Amino acid sequence: MNFRSDNILGCPPAILDAIARVNDTPTHPYGHDPMTARLNPLFSEIFEHEAFVFPVSSGTAANGLSLAVVTPPWGVVFCHRLAHIVRDEWCSPEFFTGGARLLTVEGPAAKITPDQLDAQVRLTTHAGKPSTLSVTEATEAGTVYTREELHALVEVARQHRLHVQMDGARLANALVALGCSPADLSWRLGVDALSFGATKNGTLTAEAVVVFRKELADELAHRRKRAGQVSSKMRFFSAQLDAYLTDDLWLTNARAANDSARRLGEGLRAAGLQLAAPVEANLVFPRVPLPLRDRLRAQGFEFLDWPALGDDVVRLVCGFATPEAHVDALVAACRG
Repeated sequence: MNFRSDNILGCPPAILDAIARVNDTPTHPYGHDPMTARLNPLFSEIFEHEAFVFPVSSGTAANGLSLAVVTPPWGVVFCHRLAHIVRDEWCSPEFFTGGARLLTVEGPAAKITPDQLDAQVRLTTHAGKPSTLSVTEATEAGTVYTREELHALVEVARQHRLHVQMDGARLANALVALGCSPADLSWRLGVDALSFGATKNGTLTAEAVVVFRKELADELAHRRKRAGQVSSKMRFFSAQLDAYLTDDLWLTNARAANDSARRLGEGLRAAGLQLAAPVEANLVFPRVPLPLRDRLRAQGFEFLDWPALGDDVVRLVCGFATPEAHVDALVAACRG
């Protein structure tokens, strides 16, 4: 009964079927295939704006490339202290940008506030050129920026002439939670470059960078090639992304993950546990005493300790195929 990550799951049959179909169809390599050619029109329709899509093999590459296309080597990227690009990507953003610096900003529930962003930018006189705001949607605390919160942040970013990059590793979960369109959380707000997450929510290997201006796309094409992210058999990535978006599979999967997390959070509260952050997407952060943690692990439950939110906090992640029985079993074990 594994709640360590949403990456533990496989992928839905529709995506496996899509991979099988392109496997039986030899075609041109390096992205010059019909399936990859479908992505720009497909994403443009979903985002209601001309979109340029670059499939890549990992979220780390997507974050690094999307930051690099809007941040010079002498630039500064502002992000939350708990952001994935700071804590989990092994200086990859610095590598992809050629040396840009990450400066962290505080804020409750892993969300940057406009005042804190403004203050931090004004303090960077000798740290480098203020260049980019990076926001994570949904955040590493499982919270979700509302459109109003993002609009206020982007307003501050524009006042300081910052580009805006979004780490959308769990973008689908945020969209479902807010009930808004992909356009509402991207270009309409002023997002320049988007790391479009998919593996946490159903694809096998495919992630993507999405930009909304041709000049960024032209540069990104060169950067992706130089980074070793132009796959010789790109059609296998593209087929996954196509199936992921077809018939709103990505939103259906995210809704199932969010629903499981909500059920889990409500159950844990009823069992007497406190939550360190509200359950707004597919992550749950209860405060669990060490003896109970040991007992749960002895019973076969897997999860991560999460001291970033408190010494007694653990992270429980639900995915699109988390069994309801596992959720209920964990709640029952916490009651016992």
